[in-house]
Amino acid sequence: MAALRVQWTINGVSRRYAGDGEQPLLWVLRDELGLTGTKYGCGIGACGACTVHVDGAAARACSVPMSALAGKRVLTAEGLGRGEQLHPVQQAWIEHNVPQCGYCQAGQMMSAAALLERVPRPTDAQIDDALRGNLCRCGTYERIRAAVHRAAELGAARGARS
Repeated sequence: MAALRVQWTINGVSRRYAGDGEQPLLWVLRDELGLTGTKYGCGIGACGACTVHVDGAAARACSVPMSALAGKRVLTAEGLGRGEQLHPVQQAWIEHNVPQCGYCQAGQMMSAAALLERVPRPTDAQIDDALRGNLCRCGTYERIRAAVHRAAELGAARGARS
């Protein structure tokens, strides 16, 4: 059986993958590219620790086979900010001291960033719905919700300056 060959973009960099088409994106990110911000949690797409963006939509990297990524754009937590400039979600997470253990936070931030792309000023209900699949063992959900609202404010302020 011939190896699958995929051309895709990761954090703005064009890449080629040659290998098993059923290989989950998560393991390519972590083991082959060294992008360890995407965490392994449950392996079945239920916890959200491995959330990335695929063509702008939140997706669980543990459940996305490499065969589904031909021509796609993938964004990980490492690509969320631009150099030294933090993404509004990252800045808000710091301001609200969101993480405790921190394990779920990259996935939480990626889901929040995807929400804010779709809904620039989300309600509490929209935040809860968008982040429902991201589990936090430490229970920082109130701080997460407050940080998403703050990120929306920061994003709106940046948009006004652009």
